Amino acid sequence: MAETSTGAAAGAHASANSSDGVAAVLESLDHTPKRVGSALVRPLEVIAACLLVAIVTLLLAGVTSRYVLSIPVVWIDEAASICFLWLAMLGAAIAIDRNEHLRLTLFVGMLPERLRGLAHAFGLLAVATFLAVMTWPAIDYVIEESYVTSAALNIPSSYRVSAIAFGIIAMLALVLTYAVRTCTLRDLLISAAVIGLVAAAFFLLTPVFKTLGYVNIAIFLLGVVGLCLVAGVPIAFCFGLGALCFLSFSTSVPIFVMIGRMDEGMSSLILLSVPIFVLLGCVLDSTGMGKAIVDFLASLLGHVRAGMSYVLLGSLFLVSGISGSKVSDMATVAPALFPEMKRRGYQPRELIALLSTGAAMAETVPPSIVLIVLGSVAGVSIAGLFTNGLVVATVLLLVLAILARWKARGEMLKGVRRAPFTVIWKTALVAAPALVLPFLIRSAVGGGVATATEVSTIAVLYALIVGIILYGGISWRTFYGMLVETAALSGAILLILGTASAMAWALTQTGFARDLATAMSHLPGGWISFMAVTVVVFMILGCVLEGLPAIVLMAPLMFPIAKSLGINDVHYSMVVVTAMNIGLMTPPIGIGFYIACKIGNVEPDEAMGAIWPYLLALLAGLAIIAYVPSFSTMFL
Repeated sequence: MAETSTGAAAGAHASANSSDGVAAVLESLDHTPKRVGSALVRPLEVIAACLLVAIVTLLLAGVTSRYVLSIPVVWIDEAASICFLWLAMLGAAIAIDRNEHLRLTLFVGMLPERLRGLAHAFGLLAVATFLAVMTWPAIDYVIEESYVTSAALNIPSSYRVSAIAFGIIAMLALVLTYAVRTCTLRDLLISAAVIGLVAAAFFLLTPVFKTLGYVNIAIFLLGVVGLCLVAGVPIAFCFGLGALCFLSFSTSVPIFVMIGRMDEGMSSLILLSVPIFVLLGCVLDSTGMGKAIVDFLASLLGHVRAGMSYVLLGSLFLVSGISGSKVSDMATVAPALFPEMKRRGYQPRELIALLSTGAAMAETVPPSIVLIVLGSVAGVSIAGLFTNGLVVATVLLLVLAILARWKARGEMLKGVRRAPFTVIWKTALVAAPALVLPFLIRSAVGGGVATATEVSTIAVLYALIVGIILYGGISWRTFYGMLVETAALSGAILLILGTASAMAWALTQTGFARDLATAMSHLPGGWISFMAVTVVVFMILGCVLEGLPAIVLMAPLMFPIAKSLGINDVHYSMVVVTAMNIGLMTPPIGIGFYIACKIGNVEPDEAMGAIWPYLLALLAGLAIIAYVPSFSTMFL
């Protein structure tokens, strides 16, 4: 397999700097400028980088004091929590500057060129409107929290929650700067007029809205959110605007309450592991540890029929267990394997289909950020999710591998030879330190040795040490860039969780959740019908909203119903996450499919026809997971 190894290694060279590749892919999906260009953001980046280092240091100190010295330090979690909320809000502001807030651009991209500028201006002013309205409630929340003293550090809680007010003000300043620099005056005036007219109409109709009951859910939490999504408003602000309009125009609940809900949605200690796992993915991308795993699997399996398909799927399976990011996984694996697979006769559209569905398969492989967030929101054991997610991913891996073997019956293997043992041994030695990491993470959390947060800090330290010693090291400039990128991505994620939590709370306060639970618990067919409804709902949400916001919105509604029907929480979690990720990769809306096309440099129209058999294979695997609970619960 010398030629296969050589081809894979040559392609892998392109992915050595895959962190840059991921950023380039994300940037290329949008046509707006990469940076707002405000010099005011530089100090925020420095502070955010320092906060991230402080969080990792504090958590490592806590782990060391607890497990090594047997001296628990009670104030560490509190200090880390303060740093975490500040990191989230500063990161959200940096994400505004970098244009990295997640949004749906499909429909805006369909507009004529002359209308895209108007949609862009409308989206920016919609965000600015939300932030301007929330500014005083955020300040008021700080004032209220100043009367509350923290338990361990004995300082006012306002030290922590002032991060929300500061972040909102910083984001508002950046959005307005962005609007002035990138929009025409005409587009801004028209957008401002539209927003003003809609707000005035809602205000005048407030007495009517207060009599409509559940209809307000359709108007505000579906209608307003849906229109904002179509207009390209970032998802976090779509949820914020929907909840804000719902509370302002159809209830008597003060807007102040929204800030508290956002605080609660962003401040769970379990979520501390999110930015650290994001940082871990950046470290692994920069050091090439993911590439080492790909090269090892290529030397081991590349000579058999469909072997490169197995390598691609296996690489996604293993690499996802390190990075926790689908985009990072695909950007690491695809450049390493696609050149050799094309030489063997694979069509580019088949490669995209395999890449995108393989990434969907790997979402339940720990450490998955989606699993961590789901455990936090739904109160499900992270250890249980991590342990059994591996089994669920294996089921999906097998169904995709069977399909890939059937598809590869015409693969050209002329000149392909088994790799010499010396090549396998060499790539195994290079990959061994990287291969240890995913199993370290899973065994530590699943075995109850450490929490997901504690393991994430240990994993970062391990990756840094191994990366510096064995994989070429990381320059200080690169490391600083990774810290800032982690802050921006984490801020974007956590702001979605905050505003989605506010919207989910508004939805539950109407009593709709109770009535929905009653209706769904009486579906004909019991839990079997409920599982079918779950698959459909989360596939649709996965197409439109991506993973995290869909979970935060729907988990508080669906999990109590599942529990009442006797469905195990971990089993239900696996069905939810799998269905959501199939939706994420389903054209014509699923954003994950378009990211895969961009990474593989294939037109979506070309790849769309090839993906359906792979999606059907995933659905067959999902049916097995949904209706054979033992796959999701065998290690509980």
